[in-house]
Amino acid sequence: MKNIIYLLLFIVTVASAQTSKKAVSKERDYSFLTDSLNIDKQLEKNKLAGFSVVVFENYKIVYSNQFGVKSMDSKERMDQNTAFSTASISKPITALLCFMLEEKGLINLDDPIDGYLKRWHLPKSKFTANNSPTWRQFLNHTAGTTQSGFADHYEGDTIPTIKESLLGKIPRYDKEIDFLFTPGTGWAYSGGGYVIVQMALEDTFNKSMAELAATYIFSPLGLKNTTMIQPNEKGFPINVAFVHDENGKVIRTGLPITPQVGASGMWSTPTDLAKIAIEMQNALRNKNNKVISHNVAKKVTEVTALKDAVGGWSYGWQKSFGYNNYDWFICNGSNTGVGGSVFATMTDGNGFVFLTNGEKPNRFPVMGQTQRKLLTLMDWNGKMVNDEIQEMPSGLKQKLIGTYDDFLYAQGVKTKIVEKNNRLYVESPLLDHFKGKNDNELVYLKNGLFKIVDYPNLLKFDFSDGKLSSVILTRDKMSTKVEVVEKAE
Repeated sequence: MKNIIYLLLFIVTVASAQTSKKAVSKERDYSFLTDSLNIDKQLEKNKLAGFSVVVFENYKIVYSNQFGVKSMDSKERMDQNTAFSTASISKPITALLCFMLEEKGLINLDDPIDGYLKRWHLPKSKFTANNSPTWRQFLNHTAGTTQSGFADHYEGDTIPTIKESLLGKIPRYDKEIDFLFTPGTGWAYSGGGYVIVQMALEDTFNKSMAELAATYIFSPLGLKNTTMIQPNEKGFPINVAFVHDENGKVIRTGLPITPQVGASGMWSTPTDLAKIAIEMQNALRNKNNKVISHNVAKKVTEVTALKDAVGGWSYGWQKSFGYNNYDWFICNGSNTGVGGSVFATMTDGNGFVFLTNGEKPNRFPVMGQTQRKLLTLMDWNGKMVNDEIQEMPSGLKQKLIGTYDDFLYAQGVKTKIVEKNNRLYVESPLLDHFKGKNDNELVYLKNGLFKIVDYPNLLKFDFSDGKLSSVILTRDKMSTKVEVVEKAE
């Protein structure tokens, strides 16, 4: 679960903001963001080499800026075409490719994936004897496979094949990828599962992952600075950001080589990633989309995993948060010396992307502050409908108040329900970290369910002997029951 916590930690605090749903004025000047974000000073303070950010609003890129350098060695300034290793942001692109290929009738995501593999086959397991995992289950991390993430390689290293990766003949692992549970019965983040998808694609179409992604996504969208080609291969871009360690020094050659391309090998810019997000948003509203269909966009962003899934997951996209009362599709990437995030609203065409070339202690503070300020300054808010809320009976309030084990994200931290000014609020170190303050009101809806402001799942509380015993989290047509354990103060 360590990697999941890292994923969660990327999604740093946001303050609530009042917003306008009016059309964006063409005359609006977004240059104020440069001074407000104050990124140059943050780079110096945190020994961070560079930071590239793009903001989009009403389905258009409205702000783009780059700060710092590609490499501390050369001091060459980065620009909007400087590509970064995007790490796990590769996953939703791999999932998108699979759904597009299915729509063309070339694969069936409900088929067992093993039938598409040629170079290697899934290991035998008691968990899969009567339940062979499908493409879909690998794409939403419900197949149950091990191998969460991977170490990078550099020029001069012996680069493993993806077959060797799956066999565990790589750093971090000493045995073949395996299964933790029966496919479809749980959730476990697995980069290795995406390597299996990569192999199935390459074996089926007899083309590299890089070629398939370029043919169906990157070229049609006109993305000139996005590729799954690796630094040791012909065609790798020249204008790239080098990875750096905690001391701000370039790591080895500065160019990580990732054979597990489908899981974490894409290189891109915030501008190109914003174009993908906007194309997805246009497809969701079925207007102005050119490459991604409405059907594919809906499928690839729907919540399909809730049990154990850190608040909710779709196919490559995290759906765990409800910042500013919007439903978001989000992805975070983290490799050694580089990382970033894509945030996009399901409606209204808003969001932002940033990528940065430094280690976690250097980049997390800058990413967090940038996130908080953007969500406040951009004044976005999908307002909650007040007529859904009803008065909460006082007896019910008293039964809910207490300190419990984390029932929102299952991360083992204390979660409190407290009363302030005759209202109930949920206090959690995670919500505090993500939102920046503990004012997450718990409201009672007319259908008898509860909602925490800016938390995307609805809640139904169950009681035993007058005490809170479990909570059922509900999202769309999915639900999962979480046992509630009361904790001592």
